[in-house]
Amino acid sequence: MTALFMVRARVADAAMKDAFDRWYGHEHLPDALKAFKARRAWRGWSDVDTCVHYAWYEFEDLASANAIVGSEAFKRLVADFDRAWGDNVARSRDFVAIVQSMEA
Repeated sequence: MTALFMVRARVADAAMKDAFDRWYGHEHLPDALKAFKARRAWRGWSDVDTCVHYAWYEFEDLASANAIVGSEAFKRLVADFDRAWGDNVARSRDFVAIVQSMEA
């Protein structure tokens, strides 16, 4: 069943938010989508904490999602992120197996 790779990033300084948004939207998300060979990717900003950004990458299954960890593509993307943002953006990652889906 479908799985998601989720990245939560918190921009330390709100003044950096626009630059981060442009970089993630124009460079990082398209690059990661291609490198991970994900089905699709999307992202958004939290309405609760406006400095928190989420990105999701969809995979066929959990094994496919977990396979990106340790890959050369993953290492390169992490290094690119660190080079661009250093300690100014804290992030965490999670993998989620979709166990149920419904539509109205």
